[in-house]
Amino acid sequence: MCTLAIYFKVAPEWPVIIAANRDEFLDRPATDPGLLSEEPQIVGGKDLRAGGTWLGLNEYGLVAGLLNRRPAEESNPDARSRGMLCLDALRRSTAADAARFAGSERGCDYNPFNLLMASRDQAYVAYNRGSHIQVVPLTPGLHLLTNLDVDDFECPKISRAYGRFAELAERPEFRDDPLAAQSALAALLADHSTQLDSRTGRPNSLCLHLDAYGTRSSSMIFLGKRGKVCHRFAAGAPCATPYTAAIVPRAARSSRFQGEK
Repeated sequence: MCTLAIYFKVAPEWPVIIAANRDEFLDRPATDPGLLSEEPQIVGGKDLRAGGTWLGLNEYGLVAGLLNRRPAEESNPDARSRGMLCLDALRRSTAADAARFAGSERGCDYNPFNLLMASRDQAYVAYNRGSHIQVVPLTPGLHLLTNLDVDDFECPKISRAYGRFAELAERPEFRDDPLAAQSALAALLADHSTQLDSRTGRPNSLCLHLDAYGTRSSSMIFLGKRGKVCHRFAAGAPCATPYTAAIVPRAARSSRFQGEK
């Protein structure tokens, strides 16, 4: 189960801050963030088995993140790739356009998912519970997303970690200069505090290590005013892998904030 935290319009100069862990089977091939499309320019990791991406950003300042939703029944192996839907959403120029597109898709064509679509002005989550796709707007503030609805405290990851992410947002230095708080965000994403998930009986932590499954990579994306962008990526579990500067789309390449620490 992946985890994505978004601080939406919390820091005045940085309207979108995303901190996310990707949990996946260890043998599923994927690439680090790279150029996925030239027109428009889209940057993100690529799933080499089914195509698409789990988290990406485009030249218009749109971020999309895909999380598999807990299925009510067995998954359909013939369904369209959810990662391709995430990539399709990133071809839109605004979060509202991406949300309209996602809401027009047929839920039955995909296995269940949660899809975040956020820009500096708007943010949405599309839920596919199997029969239809529901799109809901996000209000300013902190939101956590896993394999249930946004901010659903039934999820042990959310119930255990929400307060820690919220406490970070209350620090004056976070609101004034979120880039300086990257180490604090990284520490949260590397947390191994766990409890048994009442739904599955398995351990459940932000940084997850199971036999064949676990946290494969971690990302932080900062969208600032006046086109500022910072993209950081850890190509492994954040408890043991440092974050480094990752590629950004061309609209931000002239910014001195690219890869800033």
